[in-house]
Amino acid sequence: MPPRKRTNNKARVKILIADSEGVFRLGLKKLFSVEDDLRVVAQAENGLQLLAMVKTFRPDLALVQQEIALNGCQRLLDQIHGVSPTCLVIITASHMTGIEQEQLIRDGASGAIPRSAQPEVFVENVRKVLSGEVIQSPQNHNGNGLVSPSSPPHSRPIDTLTPREKTIISCLTQGLRNRDIAGHLTITEQTVKNHLRSIYDKVGVSDRLELVLYAIHQRLELPPVNLYG
Repeated sequence: MPPRKRTNNKARVKILIADSEGVFRLGLKKLFSVEDDLRVVAQAENGLQLLAMVKTFRPDLALVQQEIALNGCQRLLDQIHGVSPTCLVIITASHMTGIEQEQLIRDGASGAIPRSAQPEVFVENVRKVLSGEVIQSPQNHNGNGLVSPSSPPHSRPIDTLTPREKTIISCLTQGLRNRDIAGHLTITEQTVKNHLRSIYDKVGVSDRLELVLYAIHQRLELPPVNLYG
């Protein structure tokens, strides 16, 4: 089954994100929110929610976590396209071989993006798929998973993060702005900015979105944030 191509439309592209990790969904939503022509219209935590959201919102494109599609991917893709024949599907993958990618494409997906890819890679590949291209991410040398040439590994140690810095990262994953973080921690907004500059330097990222995605990919152990305490 060849991947589908979305017809040109001046309306904003409707995107659905299906992922079991809420922070990852939040990161992608924030990433697409700054693009004038892309809009996240729905989010799902599992396959059942995904199919319900596809039926309700009729997205142009769905980003589906590999684990959600792991059991019976052919059937899931068939169900998605049975509900919305023009919906494009990209798999966000943690570990996937070339053979598995090829099978996904034969089953109707438009390719896969490594979950560890840099933010701009997601936007770039979404646009490629919307224009009718099929994306295939390169594998590492031993074939055990996906890697992105645009996402070099962070070489700076993360064990130098202080408890306060980890708390600030945790606040970011909850979607708090600098002003909100300052109020929650009873510090000044400038102090929050100073902490963020220090964190960026330590882990080798350049902005808030990259930091949130980095925290997800590295599975940082972060303290809980009680916003109502």
